[in-house]
Amino acid sequence: MPRYALLPAPAANRVYAEAAASMVRAELTVLSRAALDGRIGTVGTETLAGVEYLAFEADELTQQDLGFLGLTSAFYALFEVDGDRLRPVAVPSPDRYPSDLLTILKYQGKTNEQFTRLVLNATAASTARPEGVLDGSLHVLDPVCGRGTTLSQAVMYGLPVTGVDIDTKDFELYSSFFTTWLKDHRFKHAASTTPVRREKSVIAKKYAVDFAADKADYLAGQKQRLTFYAADTLLTSQLVKPGTVDVLIGDLPYGVQHGSRGPRGLVRNPLELLEAALPGWATRLRTGGAMGLAWNTRVAPRDQVGRVLESAGLTVLDGPGYDDLRHRVDRVITRDVIVARRD
Repeated sequence: MPRYALLPAPAANRVYAEAAASMVRAELTVLSRAALDGRIGTVGTETLAGVEYLAFEADELTQQDLGFLGLTSAFYALFEVDGDRLRPVAVPSPDRYPSDLLTILKYQGKTNEQFTRLVLNATAASTARPEGVLDGSLHVLDPVCGRGTTLSQAVMYGLPVTGVDIDTKDFELYSSFFTTWLKDHRFKHAASTTPVRREKSVIAKKYAVDFAADKADYLAGQKQRLTFYAADTLLTSQLVKPGTVDVLIGDLPYGVQHGSRGPRGLVRNPLELLEAALPGWATRLRTGGAMGLAWNTRVAPRDQVGRVLESAGLTVLDGPGYDDLRHRVDRVITRDVIVARRD
């Protein structure tokens, strides 16, 4: 059976870098189980000529298999191991747009881009149609999207994406940034910001933009859409049609050193937000869709989060890979990821 060595890209965040190898091992395990029919063997760390790789055996990899490997959050290069030699393997890039979409915005509290990509990968692979992340057909929703790291990552993959966040400052910053970014790169687009009314009352502001990486695609109607609502996440069910979302991901409030804004003001426990918002979130998922949530286990144990998800009719996925995404962020935050599917 062929043996491969994946060279991970260095993490910009020092603390995240310390956990990167174990995180990517878990991510590859999830991708193998959920999208590659288990064709990737056990993933281990191996040092070759002083450089650390992630090594694994695999059946002959198809072009689609390589596409999934290219998604890996810390992917840099893939080699086939031939004795004491490494033979480069061409892997298609999943990125449809320049990487500065993810790196230009810098602010305190920004979720690590590699981590956001990992959560999106693990959740998308766990849907009934994992190949949709490669062909651009999965609809992504982040109901607590902040300043849009998830939105930008979904755009990079060519996916339609919707975000909801209560902070109008974050809404205005991201919508202004994204429109300017499209203009600077001369991508054909049409953007608008409009009020959303229900029963004669304004419940949200909506930023919607249609765009395409290629002008010919845009003119042919092959457009990508990004939508961002400035609204309370408890209103998600009034903003997004039920059964239209394939992938829902969210980075729940950590609320340790300071409170996090939630539907009723200051929220320190992510369970409070989750219990209030989950009924609206879960019903947005179509059958076979998946939800991936990150949170601080020091303020909400994993089993409690799992019970809340199951109470909403979701099936929590567990076992190798899914149970191995816990990692330290700082002295008071230990972050975990849980993935659940709507069957």
